[in-house]
Amino acid sequence: MTAISDRPQIPLEEFEDLARYVTRNLEGVRPEFINGSLGAKPVPDGDHGRIIEWLMRICIQARPELWVYDQGLRVQTYRTGHARPDGVLAPSGHFEGQGEWADAGGVLMVVEVTSYDSDTDRRDRVEKPRAYSETGIPVYLLIDRDSAEVVVHSDPAGVRYETVRTLPFGKTVHLPDPVGIPLDTEPLKSWVR
Repeated sequence: MTAISDRPQIPLEEFEDLARYVTRNLEGVRPEFINGSLGAKPVPDGDHGRIIEWLMRICIQARPELWVYDQGLRVQTYRTGHARPDGVLAPSGHFEGQGEWADAGGVLMVVEVTSYDSDTDRRDRVEKPRAYSETGIPVYLLIDRDSAEVVVHSDPAGVRYETVRTLPFGKTVHLPDPVGIPLDTEPLKSWVR
């Protein structure tokens, strides 16, 4: 028997309709559907955007065949879920012809930058690593502004990543293959409260 908490809050088609409505008509939130639950993440602040810009420049300089996208993804293997990572690293042109919610196959890395809201712990540190691992995304990079740390999740194995490495801002972190890019995280110190 399926537990009530295992059932999605709404059917997937209704979520997609709701997400389109929210995106067009409401400011300040970005809808997501993870682990059968409807949720929303706040629209990023200026420092959040600057972090994504910083990361994009590094990735393009190191691997010009890649791009950091703002792309919604269908995630999770055992349930239908939709997440909108802050950044999605994939080959240039990878999402051509796909809609707002693309298949995650071929994605090399997803990136989340914590927001200053009460949901960030559950969303970015618990639910998303599980969903991204279940989907088989090779690397999940969490830039945690609350703790001033970079957390690199790799080696997806079902409900969790087998390898999790945490380093304070200021250290150089090596994003593992298939990304293979070093990040000097010193600049991140400037974009936290």
